[in-house]
Amino acid sequence: MNLWGSFLKIIGWKVDISAPRRDKCIICVAPHTSNLDFVLGLCAYRSLGRKANFLMKDFWFFFPLGILLRALGGIPVKRKNKTESLTETIIRKFNNSDYINLAVTPEGTRSKVQKWKTGFLYIAYGAEVPVQLGVIDYKRKIIEIKEEFHPSGDIERDLAFVKEYYADLGSAAKYPEKFTI
Repeated sequence: MNLWGSFLKIIGWKVDISAPRRDKCIICVAPHTSNLDFVLGLCAYRSLGRKANFLMKDFWFFFPLGILLRALGGIPVKRKNKTESLTETIIRKFNNSDYINLAVTPEGTRSKVQKWKTGFLYIAYGAEVPVQLGVIDYKRKIIEIKEEFHPSGDIERDLAFVKEYYADLGSAAKYPEKFTI
C-alpha cells in the first residue's frame, strides 16, 4: 500500500475502483458538494497508482503553486478563450496525449444546481473515450468507480443515463441538501 492508500485507511475510507484501467477516459464524479471530494478522489486514484487529471482556472497556476497543481494532474483552463471552446480544447488535448483520465463533476460546482453540465459528454464523444462513473460515498466512507459507458452522441439520452445512475446517491454526499439531479 502506498502513501495515498495509507492515508485513506488511517481516516477510515475504502477504495473500490473496478472499472477498467484506461489511458484515456472521463471520470464523472457525483455527488459533488465539498472541497474534500477532490482530496478523497485524488487519494483514491493515486492509491491504485493512477493519475487523474482535473481542470482548473489558469489563474491558480502561478509559481510555485502551478508546479504542484500540474504535478497532481491539473490542466489550466482559460475561461475566456475567444478562439476555441473549452470542449474543443479538451478534445484536442485528448487527441494529442497518450494519457488523460479527466475527472469532472457534472454539477460544475459544490452548490445546489438546477441543471447539470454536459461538456464532459461532448468531450467524451468527440474524443471517443469512455465515461467512468465515480461516487464518493460519505455514508459508507468508500470511493467507487465501477461503471463505464461510451456516449452515444445523443447528449440528452446520455445525460439521462448518468442522472439515473446517481439518482439514489444523494444521501452519499457530504452535504446531501446540496445535491440534486
